[in-house]
Amino acid sequence: MILIKRIKIRSYEMGLHFRAGEFQGVLGEGVYWFFDPFMKDWVDVVSKRDPELVHDKLDVLVKANALDERAVVLDLKDHQRALVWIDGRFSRILAPGLYAYWTELCDVRVEVMDTRDVRFDHEDNRIITRTKDAARLLDIFAVNRDHVGVLFIDGEYVDTLAPGRYAFWRDAADTKVIEVDLRETMTDVNGQDIMTSDKVTLRLNAVVTYRVREAHKAVSETENAAQALYRELQLAVRAAVGARELDSFLSEKEAVAQELEQTLSQRADTLGLEIASIGIRDVILPGEMKDLMNKVTEAKKAAEANLIARREETAAMRSQANTARLLTDNPTLMRLRELEALEKIAAGGNLNVVLGEKGLAERVVNLL
Repeated sequence: MILIKRIKIRSYEMGLHFRAGEFQGVLGEGVYWFFDPFMKDWVDVVSKRDPELVHDKLDVLVKANALDERAVVLDLKDHQRALVWIDGRFSRILAPGLYAYWTELCDVRVEVMDTRDVRFDHEDNRIITRTKDAARLLDIFAVNRDHVGVLFIDGEYVDTLAPGRYAFWRDAADTKVIEVDLRETMTDVNGQDIMTSDKVTLRLNAVVTYRVREAHKAVSETENAAQALYRELQLAVRAAVGARELDSFLSEKEAVAQELEQTLSQRADTLGLEIASIGIRDVILPGEMKDLMNKVTEAKKAAEANLIARREETAAMRSQANTARLLTDNPTLMRLRELEALEKIAAGGNLNVVLGEKGLAERVVNLL
């Protein structure tokens, strides 16, 4: 049986002396001898090189004031968390509980936070939120470029967040951040079978370009703002096309698009959206209607071609009549035209003049 125990405490160690389960005190550097025939004494030797003191009887040590001036003691309540720096480097985030950090060999800095202020805002936010403890104790959200984040705490709207990284204390409140894209978005309404007022069924493709103007409204007024806008555009297209005959609609597609934009803009405003443009992209007619339209178009073009030809003939005849009238009223002008004609004939080849009786020769000479 060993009756005497020898305990050596090094310069970077601390001894915690217990007897029969009761804490007796702290042993500093040195060699200690214990007469212990009944095996009731023991010493827990802990290293101060490990900044945090982890011991199952830490509460006993704290109540005995055994760590005064040797360690930083933290007793964190339910609404408190602590940020710990060791030698100028961030170490960890502490949840509620009792902690102790040796201060003799390390520079320990502690910052206690109140989680009743749900949003975690710190100058070292980027460093702190990338630690393992942060993933366990914080709800972390990232808002990307060209987006905003709509913040709700316990179901109530609080703020609209600019692009960046944000953190909120977990379990302190029900925190939710909904990311909203602020860039222009295009939505297609394809394959809509609509009947015009003259009972012609056509298939229509439309497109709307929009952007989010008020993110809070966009996520609060409806479950899905984009889907709601899609449904509204469907109804507006059916109403606009159904009120027109086919010919009117085909000739007024731009006017229909403007009407749709006016109709949809008011509803979009209540959804926090802004309409950039609406267009009718494709109009698809049934096969038999397409053939009829082609025949009508062909007939119209043929009629237009006929009309143009008649107009040209009329204009030519009117010009000839005017010329004849002018030549009749002006003999000299008639003589000049005759000479021009003779000159063209002479320039085209050899001119042979055959003279007959005396009267004919005189007339040719007079002409020349």
